[in-house]
Amino acid sequence: MYPEEIVLPMKAELVENGFEDLTTAQEVNDAIKIEGTTLVVINSVCGCAAGACRPGVVMAIANATQKPDRVTTTFAGFDLEAVNKVREMHLPYPPSSPAIALFKDGQLVSMVERHQIEGRPAQVIAQHLITLFQEHCN
Repeated sequence: MYPEEIVLPMKAELVENGFEDLTTAQEVNDAIKIEGTTLVVINSVCGCAAGACRPGVVMAIANATQKPDRVTTTFAGFDLEAVNKVREMHLPYPPSSPAIALFKDGQLVSMVERHQIEGRPAQVIAQHLITLFQEHCN
């Protein structure tokens, strides 16, 4: 498990931009299993999370005209219970961090895995998410 002093500033980057921090399996279940759309960002300590994932999702939320009803995050290697629950809910996709999952009415409708984040600029991640939001969010 990663130390708090490393993780908390990385969590803050999303939480300070309106993302709900999910730390337990029950919080994950409550956020995803309700009517509407929920974006879940599985945050990570890696460079692609810092350089592309976090800035990309923040940019997408700031610039999208259609947005998920809820934007949430949980942290791999830190929020173990919550991350395991998200990963259970995004099967058949394998564990991946960072990763971005979009759920609608409790069902997974889109998954962005690490290999789709790594090596891409934040602007590309943001544009991809905005397209997903237009397709799935009211």
